[in-house]
Amino acid sequence: MGYTTEFDPKTMSRAYGKELPISPKKSEEVCRAIRGMHIEDAIEYLEDVKDLKRAVPFRRRNRYIGHKKSMGPAAYPVKVAGAIIRILESAQGNAEATGLDPENLRIHTIAASKGQPDKFYRPRAQGRSTPWFHEKTNVEVVLEVIEEE
Repeated sequence: MGYTTEFDPKTMSRAYGKELPISPKKSEEVCRAIRGMHIEDAIEYLEDVKDLKRAVPFRRRNRYIGHKKSMGPAAYPVKVAGAIIRILESAQGNAEATGLDPENLRIHTIAASKGQPDKFYRPRAQGRSTPWFHEKTNVEVVLEVIEEE
C-alpha cells in the first residue's frame, strides 16, 4: 500500500495507520480539519476534540449532524481523534529519529480511506442470519519541515 504524495526523506516524515477500527467518514472530516496545520496545533486541537471543547466541522455527510454555535454542522469524533493523535505522534517520532526538527513540522498530507471490513453474522429470527460489518480505516500522514525565512 503506497502513499498519495511524493516523499522526500530529507525534509519529510511519514506514518501510516492501517486497518484502524474507526469510521472512515468521520476520519475524512477530521483529516480535512487538521490538514496544513502545525503539528503541535493539530495535536492540541484533537485533544480539545477528545475533551469535547472544540468540534470538528462536518462538510460532506452532515444531514443528521447537529449544529454548533457559529460553526454549522459539527461533531466531536472522540475515537477518531484519539487514533489520529497516535499516528501524528508516530510521524513526529519518525521525524526525530531521522534527524528532522520535531518542533518545526506541519502536516503536508493527511488522508483517510476505507479499509477491509470485518464480516460477522448475526443470528436472526426463524433460524436465519444476516451479515454484520465492522468498518476499518487506513490513515496516512506526511509531515514536512517548515522553511524558515
